[in-house]
Amino acid sequence: MKLTPSKINTFNIFKLPAVFLMGVRVKSINNEACTVTVKHKWINQNPFKSLFWAVQGMAAELTTGAIVMAKIAESGKKISMLVTTNNATFTKKATGRITFVCNDGELIDKALQRTIETGEGQTIWMKSVGTNADGVVVSTFNFEWSVKVKS
Repeated sequence: MKLTPSKINTFNIFKLPAVFLMGVRVKSINNEACTVTVKHKWINQNPFKSLFWAVQGMAAELTTGAIVMAKIAESGKKISMLVTTNNATFTKKATGRITFVCNDGELIDKALQRTIETGEGQTIWMKSVGTNADGVVVSTFNFEWSVKVKS
């Protein structure tokens, strides 16, 4: 089954309701990239009237995790996935609509191929960059994903 923005957003309603309630939505996904948006609103703001860092993290993680999920589904193998480490940098107040993009799909292919061939867990660092409507970077998130063939 090919993952589409509609399927992922529907999944989020039932399995990740906080993501859905905060307004995080997948806009596009393909073999190389995933784009997710979230709009600053009263429900997802911090006391400083900008997008709460954790909501930015939800959107950023979804850009990376959706690609990993899609690639695992494509492989036809039973493979576990887990974020093992993450870090973030915040460079501007996040207001308005923020768009997060991850372009690391190619890196996942190599990690999945190695875990399928060796049976050993593999890790990969993926980056998601959040920009505002003016194209200014507001935050950058890095996630270390671990993938391993299930025994």
